[in-house]
Amino acid sequence: MSFSLTVIGCGSATPVGHRLSSAFVLRRNRQFFLIDCGEGAQMYLKDNHIHMQRIQQVLISHLHGDHYFGLVGLISSMHLFGRTYPLTVYAPPELDHIVRHQLEVGRTELSYPLRFVPLEGEGCFRIFEDKSLEVFAFPLQHGLPAFGFLFREKGRVGGGTPPKSFAYCSDTAYTESILPYIQGVDLLYHESTFLESERKLAEERLHTTARQAAMLACKAEAGRLLLGHYSARYADIQAFEAEAGELFPEVELAREGLQLTI
Repeated sequence: MSFSLTVIGCGSATPVGHRLSSAFVLRRNRQFFLIDCGEGAQMYLKDNHIHMQRIQQVLISHLHGDHYFGLVGLISSMHLFGRTYPLTVYAPPELDHIVRHQLEVGRTELSYPLRFVPLEGEGCFRIFEDKSLEVFAFPLQHGLPAFGFLFREKGRVGGGTPPKSFAYCSDTAYTESILPYIQGVDLLYHESTFLESERKLAEERLHTTARQAAMLACKAEAGRLLLGHYSARYADIQAFEAEAGELFPEVELAREGLQLTI
């Protein structure tokens, strides 16, 4: 069973043109995971032919607005369209209060159960499991609690098709501490807010350059690298692919609407 990844938004904090804030949908059979939920994400789910009610799990990497400002709108729309089955949100614990306060102020009583699972733990810890899939969270370095996510199929008894894996590394400074968690993944998404010419700025703002993302992909022996979270200062993002490709040839640029099979 393969994963299918759809890029909903891959821009950074400042909105620019058609570049949207972070949001990705990972599908595996009938499971739909929404990873980060930037402003307006629900509108672009529709544009990508993804029915919002199919989403069972939402994973929020950290509490900078460009990664969660679309969540309350999505939760509200799910309610307005008559959802009855639960939605689970994995996020830093403060988000539970933020969302429920907004719903309370708006006197909204949801038509479905909303469950928050706080992202708290040391190292790489499991947050979801069923008979064929495990999802883990692990710490990133971004000046506030921030987490990457690892999706990993379980091996099947008797062998067969090798289990697939996908790692999502949102906003973070360059850190090799994540290497044990992303080792050998089939697809690595890693932020690349800046080019190497702005490396000092990347370090100051706890972000990563395209070249640094490629270095991590090499060290992790990843199958493929997907770049994203581009700063608004770059109108043309082709330079990101060129810079990373010097170190890691299997690189691709995230763009709104891009679909990849893992």
